Amino acid sequence: MARYIFVTGGVVSSLGKGLSSASLGYLLRSQGYSVRIRKMDPYLNVDPGTMSPFQHGEVFVTDDGAETDLDLGHYERFTNISAKQSDNITTGKIYSDIIKKERKGGYLGKTVQVIPHVTDRIKEFIKKDIAKEDFVICEIGGTVGDIESLPFLEAIRQFSNDHGKSKCLFIHLTLVPYMKSSDEIKTKPTQHSVKELRSIGIQPDIVICRCEQTIPIDQKRKISLFCNVAIENVVETIDVKTIYEAPISFYNQKLDKQVLKYFKLKPKRGPNLKPWKQITNTVLNTKKIVNIAIIGKYVNLKDAYKSLDEALTHGGIHNKVKVNLIRIESDKLKTSKVKEYLKNVSGILIPGGFGKRGTEGKIAAINYARNNNIPFLGICFGMQMAVIEFARTVLGLSDANSSEMNETTKNPVIDLMEDQKQIENMGGTMRLGSWECSLSEDSKAHNIYGSSLIEERHRHRWELNNKYLKDLKDLGMIPSGINPRTGLVEIVELPSNDWFVGVQFHPEYKSTVENPHPLFVSFVDASLNYKKSKEDNGRK
Repeated sequence: MARYIFVTGGVVSSLGKGLSSASLGYLLRSQGYSVRIRKMDPYLNVDPGTMSPFQHGEVFVTDDGAETDLDLGHYERFTNISAKQSDNITTGKIYSDIIKKERKGGYLGKTVQVIPHVTDRIKEFIKKDIAKEDFVICEIGGTVGDIESLPFLEAIRQFSNDHGKSKCLFIHLTLVPYMKSSDEIKTKPTQHSVKELRSIGIQPDIVICRCEQTIPIDQKRKISLFCNVAIENVVETIDVKTIYEAPISFYNQKLDKQVLKYFKLKPKRGPNLKPWKQITNTVLNTKKIVNIAIIGKYVNLKDAYKSLDEALTHGGIHNKVKVNLIRIESDKLKTSKVKEYLKNVSGILIPGGFGKRGTEGKIAAINYARNNNIPFLGICFGMQMAVIEFARTVLGLSDANSSEMNETTKNPVIDLMEDQKQIENMGGTMRLGSWECSLSEDSKAHNIYGSSLIEERHRHRWELNNKYLKDLKDLGMIPSGINPRTGLVEIVELPSNDWFVGVQFHPEYKSTVENPHPLFVSFVDASLNYKKSKEDNGRK
């Protein structure tokens, strides 16, 4: 029978509940236990699919086609366990399900209320689709005291009563601020947060304290006393230089040991921290650096390209090099300034996105990469922009465009497929999740993957218009990856360049700490080779 760990947060948001959950998940899995990690989000959107990155960061996509919270990306990258649609739920999804059921008469005339109907639906989510997992870690979004979070907190309180305290553990993550003016660490915010949690019937078993520096033992005793938590269960998590230090930090603080002790369990084997130590050492200490430009609309927003940033880091770690990301806002990138912006980069990446803003800057950067043989990776929208650039400058179709940006273009080299033209609801209706792709045997893509058939995750509406496929191919843009079921192009590349690849899918979603994605490993390697070649030519 599964054991349930509920992770809540207090004082302020963005303290690292997702990272803490992912780190604990890894530590438990590495000690021989099977783990599932889930996220409950309090917002009223059904999912984050229609939300701006400025509101909620990136949208993470699972193999089975769910658009989910970005924390599920942390879970996958740390534990190497693929998330599912059943691992993320929102208040919007819960209310949508309940209202649909009510309209069909599913409640047999009863008055539908938060308790028990909403809380029952949350408890149903917590238990659903659990097979033989030893631990189910459930992160509750938001902070204690938020009105939106109350149904979730009530539901996990009830869940603990239903299943017994021996099967449920509550972890509360709080802020312990350091006041520079008085040179003191303050525990009062943590005390108040735990008091708020206890007022609704939940006593935390472990308190994780986020802080800038080590918490003195007297302050730990104070937290233990006022929060009614054993002192060994007051766990500090000090700000780390890289997120890859987090599992090591939590292991040193004995978080996993205290969790197993609570459930009266012992490790089945010793945890493997070697990969994390190697990664941390590479990230913090390597002197080799390669500059890669990311050109997009949301580059100044830290979480907008979270999976992409991490995948590039994974590619750098594999190549024993630090990837220095040069973030360039595409709408500020004018043709006349492209050379100035990109003169010191050794690789250019155009990420996914939607909308017209900044497209001409992206196209100008792609043109510069193609003409100067700079390694280029286009992802989703980035691939589409590469096709448009090639069609304009090589095919001679000066008005070539995507029907997303120009509905009246005479040459929609990127266009909506018929099934997408009939769609009215925006949420959850794109081409989503894992799709197969057949690779041409003589292609760079085949060489990178070492396989003829791959599966990758998608999130887009517009596709390469196969009407133009022959002309593109005849002039040098090769469709090296094709969906075997639909005939849609998944990968294009330019054999005339050393490394120029565009993919319709999102490879960053499948890159993990233990298994860096081959595309990013190869792209970083190519960028490193370009840098060496440029330096060698400069010395001649």
